[in-house]
Amino acid sequence: MKSCFLYIFLMASLCLKAENGYELWMRYVRVQNPVLLKQYQSALKYYAIQTTSATLSVAKNELLKGIEGLTGNRINETQGTENNSIIAGTPASSAFIKRFLDAGNYHPGKEGYIIQSEKTGSKSRIVIAADNDIGVLYGVFAFLRLLQTEQNIHDLFIESSPKIQYRILNHWDNLNRTVERGYAGASIWNWHTLPDYIDQRYIDYARANASVGINGTVLTNVNANSLTLTAPYLQKVKALADVFRPYGIKVFLTAKFSAPEEIGGLKTADPLNAEVKNWWRQKCNEIYALIPDFGGFLIKANSEGQPGPQGYGRTHADGANLFADALAPHGGIVMWRAFVYDVRVQNTNEHFGEGHQEATGNAIAAEDRFKQAYDEFKPLDGKFRKNVLLQVKNGPIDFQPREPFSPLFGAMPQTPLMMEFQLTQEYLGQGTHLVYEAPLFKECLDADTYAKGSGSAVARVIDGSLNDHPVTGIAGVANIGNDINWTGHPFGQANWYAFGRLAWDYHLSSAQVAEEWLRQTFSNNKIFIAAAQKIMLASREAVVNYMTPLGLHHIMGTGHHYGPAPWVDNAGRADWNPVYYHKADAAGIGFDRTAAGSNALAQYQPEVQKQWNNRSTCDEKYLLWFHHVPWSFKMNTGRSLWDELCYKYNAGVDSVRWMREQWNRLNAYVDAERFTSIKLLLGIQEKEAVWWRNACLLYFQTFSKMAIPSKYEQPDKTLTYYKSLKFLYAPGIGGNL
Repeated sequence: MKSCFLYIFLMASLCLKAENGYELWMRYVRVQNPVLLKQYQSALKYYAIQTTSATLSVAKNELLKGIEGLTGNRINETQGTENNSIIAGTPASSAFIKRFLDAGNYHPGKEGYIIQSEKTGSKSRIVIAADNDIGVLYGVFAFLRLLQTEQNIHDLFIESSPKIQYRILNHWDNLNRTVERGYAGASIWNWHTLPDYIDQRYIDYARANASVGINGTVLTNVNANSLTLTAPYLQKVKALADVFRPYGIKVFLTAKFSAPEEIGGLKTADPLNAEVKNWWRQKCNEIYALIPDFGGFLIKANSEGQPGPQGYGRTHADGANLFADALAPHGGIVMWRAFVYDVRVQNTNEHFGEGHQEATGNAIAAEDRFKQAYDEFKPLDGKFRKNVLLQVKNGPIDFQPREPFSPLFGAMPQTPLMMEFQLTQEYLGQGTHLVYEAPLFKECLDADTYAKGSGSAVARVIDGSLNDHPVTGIAGVANIGNDINWTGHPFGQANWYAFGRLAWDYHLSSAQVAEEWLRQTFSNNKIFIAAAQKIMLASREAVVNYMTPLGLHHIMGTGHHYGPAPWVDNAGRADWNPVYYHKADAAGIGFDRTAAGSNALAQYQPEVQKQWNNRSTCDEKYLLWFHHVPWSFKMNTGRSLWDELCYKYNAGVDSVRWMREQWNRLNAYVDAERFTSIKLLLGIQEKEAVWWRNACLLYFQTFSKMAIPSKYEQPDKTLTYYKSLKFLYAPGIGGNL
């Protein structure tokens, strides 16, 4: 018997087909569970979908493709309600669906859907019902997800609608196809061949987004290029919008504030100037004549050298409202980014921020960059038009491996705030590290702002329920490129997937989303799922430990942000230097943001301040975010701060080694192509985790004057060696050339 099982196991591994990852989580491979396969084949023999729109045609085609791949059935069309049928539609497309919804008094909403299995007499059927066509498509993808993850489809009743209205990917893609902070090849948008050549990848991109409920895409970099708004490029944008429309996806563009001067022939871009207002109104009219469902603009202004209203003595509200008024007649929105900081710096050839715009002027020493977004935007609460969303990064600095939530989320009740997460791993090992970001997203979304007492979670701020805002949004900076598997690292796909699923329903757990993705992307095998899910759930904490434990932050290499460089102190302004953030000295390490320091903690509600104000009771995850702590300070473990840093850095390396070991045991459950790719990448991740650990501990040791405990692996290179490393062609810089 044992040899029989061994034979089956070996044959199963030999039958794995090589896969390159292009199909993402929509592989639709034959169900392996024989009991469920028989159930699916029996239950799904007929379909009824009246294709009265392009969206319903897409839904029908996806359903048929999925069912055929998963079951081997080529199901037949019926105009009735035959036994073992699947019926999908809206009240407008199907009299049966109208009766179904009316009988149950169901109201799925604009994008929602209902999936129900029902039995009437001898007839059994599965119903996918929605009020609108896009809801049917979302319901079809949800049903296929049930089949792909091998769920029982008897006794189904699922009613689902999105928690957040605008669920958008932000592409930091430039017109020359470079991608700022992109680690998966060039941009997928080939502007040279648009509008006449429609790449199949554009269609598959739309399918992938719709499958997880993403309904918007910002095509261009926040470091904007005015050419995007010229007639030839708007024709190219129109071509993409036409592809995406059946999938419920609206296109958005980034607008450069100075466009009226650069391409409009005006002598000013002052938002209160009548000619400027008229120019933007006419530009919006031009866009909507081509793209009736254009979503609106994402704007980065007065940050990192980008022009903005402050250049004319105006406020961010003045700037945002200029665009809001031009878009309002067409139903468009403005997403105005809150990532701002003063750029009055000395000339420099280095690029250190999110973008890499050079700036000129007098050098300044910022008090605390943590505070600037709050200081600039809090006084403007209630001064923005109703179609303006203030887009706020999850943390107050810049997408670090761990940040406390931005204080703005608890401070602007009269303004709709939109979350901005970063899927591309700019500060999380870039394209070579396996880091599952759902725990990071959840950590922020679940955090309590106490804006209206306990229970005022960040998620309730951005879904509009806390402050009764009807317009809501969430954005993710895309990690997509033209690599064959879309995201470079195969596990990078999980972050795209997780963003979509949590944007639709932030109540889902990180574990549930990981399991869904693994089952659809790799295998439903229980042994594989158990092991791979553990790897995913451990990966974010591992990267925090080997990069920035205990609240350290922003200590990466400057410009490219690749690798550790906590020693850098020669950047163009204070808050571009890692030394500014860790403030290590002979006395200790960490940034004092209490009343005795920068007092950034005062930007939070009193209940939040209490959580972090006392270094003896502060959650140690955030200790060095808010306190300058002596090296000998006793931690909760009983270790000194120095010993705890040594422990955390080594624990991070050990976690990656454990991840490698676990993955190497899974070769029988994964095709050779993807297994080998991930195995090699985990090898790089281990080497780079060791690099981070050694470089940081050797550098901080120059201040602590304490030995790295002998029980830990000792650095095999000197600090001088690590400081000497240069990376002239590190990926992901890709700016406007």
